[in-house]
Amino acid sequence: MSFREFKEHVKKSVEISIGEADYPLIDFEPFEPPRPEFGDLSVNVAFIIANKLGLNPLEVAETIGDKLRIPEDSLIADFEVHELGYINFKVRYPDLAYRSILDAISKEDYGSLNIGKGKKVCVEHTSVNPNKALHIGHIRNLVLGDSIYRVLKFTGHDVQILNYIDDSGSQIADIVVGFKYAGFPLEPPKGKKFDRYCGDHVYVRVNELYAEKPELIMKQKEVLKAIEEGNSDIANFAKELTKRILKEQLKTCWRIGAYYDCLNFESHIIETKIWDKLFNVMKDKGIVQFVKEGELSGCWVIKMEGEDEEKVLKRSDGTLTYIAKDIPYAAWKIGLIEDPFQYDIFIKQPNGKDLWSSVSGKGKDEHPSFGNSDLAITVIDVRQSRLQKIISYILSLLGGKSEKKYLHLGYEVVSLSKRTADEFGIMIEKKEFIHMSGRKGIYVNADDVLDALHKKAYEETKKRNPNESEEWHHNIAEKVAISALRFDLIKQDLDKMIVFDLSEALNLEGETGPYVQYAHARASSIIQKAGIIPIVTLDGASLLNDPIERELVKMISKFDLYVEEAVKNLSPKTLARYAYQLATDFNVFYEKKPVLQEKDETKREARIALVQAFRNVVKTAFSLLGIETPDRI
Repeated sequence: MSFREFKEHVKKSVEISIGEADYPLIDFEPFEPPRPEFGDLSVNVAFIIANKLGLNPLEVAETIGDKLRIPEDSLIADFEVHELGYINFKVRYPDLAYRSILDAISKEDYGSLNIGKGKKVCVEHTSVNPNKALHIGHIRNLVLGDSIYRVLKFTGHDVQILNYIDDSGSQIADIVVGFKYAGFPLEPPKGKKFDRYCGDHVYVRVNELYAEKPELIMKQKEVLKAIEEGNSDIANFAKELTKRILKEQLKTCWRIGAYYDCLNFESHIIETKIWDKLFNVMKDKGIVQFVKEGELSGCWVIKMEGEDEEKVLKRSDGTLTYIAKDIPYAAWKIGLIEDPFQYDIFIKQPNGKDLWSSVSGKGKDEHPSFGNSDLAITVIDVRQSRLQKIISYILSLLGGKSEKKYLHLGYEVVSLSKRTADEFGIMIEKKEFIHMSGRKGIYVNADDVLDALHKKAYEETKKRNPNESEEWHHNIAEKVAISALRFDLIKQDLDKMIVFDLSEALNLEGETGPYVQYAHARASSIIQKAGIIPIVTLDGASLLNDPIERELVKMISKFDLYVEEAVKNLSPKTLARYAYQLATDFNVFYEKKPVLQEKDETKREARIALVQAFRNVVKTAFSLLGIETPDRI
């Protein structure tokens, strides 16, 4: 039994009592009162009913209380009507503790729920332009998308991860211009990753050269046109360049623990001509209009209701805008068009999973089915909100209620603190933070951040475990580094900008991933020293009655409630904050209550079982955030 069942028992009992009192049935949810002396759950139904019928809330509460009957198998121990009109309930704690600890120890899927029931969902995340290495801002996108994938899969959804590769945009054209027309050598300096060389040096310098050598801008336009048309030396060079950079980017993604099912290349969307087919449909339905005069003369545009500004889909020179290429991709995701792509295996990922991709020409006859999802989630920052709104609007016009199947999950951007900018040699004046810009070279590469975190964690773990091998130290340091980064980016509200500060991210104490990992390591040490597989009994569970123990038991019993909230709100931060609170409750228990030193044998075994239950649950919670929990740190 879990806290969810206790809530269900309370709600059902109150609903029956409301009916027997001849009051109107209302919608309500039991909630946790602000103070423990008010019980474990409360309901405010008396206020709602009294307001509807013009009655006194206390009299309504007392009438409902008189009708309340507690079944023998219920998790409700007792209830009382408060003088203010609330009805407060206490849980039958020994039963809650017994069932929660037993299930947490014995069930590998403890906390999982079959919310999805096989519903097909695709999640697009990362989708970094293939002209540079991933920076810290991109990692917020990656960890959000990857965590959402993990939570959806844990709750019965059939999930696929997509990574959109913009290999026909201006950013890749800039790199081609750099190598073909600006004289940059194709090979990077020794020891530098190719994606970093392209982004840190070639891309930034080419954008500076455009002001010095305007003729390069014309070359960029020629390259863009050649890429869109395909079947040329320039187009083929761009494709090989894209793949080389992409493989380096994927190494960073894999390092952080993110894997994918399919790469969708923008050039293949163009090659399949699905834009042309969709464009004709949009013209026939009057979704797009041709502009005959003015600044946008010769362009095809769309105008949304309630907006004055028109959005260009097709330029006067025939090239497509960013959003135009996204429309057929979005339509493919939710099955508004038949799958036009050929597929082949792009690479075998470190986890043993094949990474498929769209390809030019003939692909493999047998491949997984991609697209045609019940729900498509696109993870992209809030600066793209208007474009995503336009895409949803167009999809609704194309397919009726299709806007309900396409969801933009927006989040605020990551900026750099002044201290971090200074540490990485980025000079800013009189600002507390600065927005990152790939074109201007203002960013911190993800690998640099991970390396810095790894170095700090390595020094700490070597200090704590001097007798372990170098390989062990580096292995643990990498897990701690990834935990620090992922947790810091997940725990924040989506609508709040993150000002990334390297020193704060390196802090291995407080509300951080390493803090939770350390609590797990403490629990693992107790279990290892105990040397037994604890047997959970009702008598033993009833002895865990100290307020500190009760709080820990209740948090363990609420795991599935937090999982459900994370899924319904697509909010991984819910689980990050749950894991932190769970670890905090455990650390209080660890400091205040002896486990192995407890003299009462039944209580000692019960506490060992409680530690094991905590260890299992926090490990699962962190796995849903893509974070490993080593047994020692």
